[in-house]
Amino acid sequence: MTTLTLSRRLFAEALGTLLLVATVVGSGIMADRLSADTAVSLLGNTLPTGAILVVLITILGPVSGAHFNPAVTLVFWIRRELASREAMAYATAQIAGGLAGTVLAHAMFELPLVQVSQTVRSGTGQWVAEIVATFGLLAAILGGLKHARQAVPWLVGLYITAAYWFTASTSFANPAVAIARAASDTFAGIRPLDVPAFVLCQAGGAVLALAVMSWLLGDPVRDPEAA
Repeated sequence: MTTLTLSRRLFAEALGTLLLVATVVGSGIMADRLSADTAVSLLGNTLPTGAILVVLITILGPVSGAHFNPAVTLVFWIRRELASREAMAYATAQIAGGLAGTVLAHAMFELPLVQVSQTVRSGTGQWVAEIVATFGLLAAILGGLKHARQAVPWLVGLYITAAYWFTASTSFANPAVAIARAASDTFAGIRPLDVPAFVLCQAGGAVLALAVMSWLLGDPVRDPEAA
């Protein structure tokens, strides 16, 4: 990854997040149109999301690390595997890509390109769910990198598929995705007012996962001289 220019890595992060959000929002729109049953619609939203993560991480992981998620980037910054400037650039590219993915999904389904979600996602249960969802995602990534690097795309895809159903929030686990979904008043939306709490919980879950997994795996934060 370090042999690739930062511009290519940022483009990979933006493109990957764009396609991820387009899948999340687009499959939610399609599922909602095809079924009046919320459970069926959620399943129709879940499976494409897990599947696209496997694809995107496999093809773009060798380019940028395939974070597509500021919470993941935060953890790798704390581990000193990304410089501060790179981490900020990654997060910016992810957020921009996510918003573009929302617009693309709206365009495909002939909806207004710019929207503001009205879907309320707030309360203690939702916040705890986002901590749990993001903790589990980072645990899967860190554990996979330690023991089964080639399996990471599948670990992430399968974890998110499961977390859609066992968390009360349907597992956003990603600040860039939360921001992008606030710009879609569709099945996958979240009210902008509710986004800051989600982002804080996601960051907290990510840092907690780093602390727990570093201890559990015996993999402390790297010395910057060795990074």
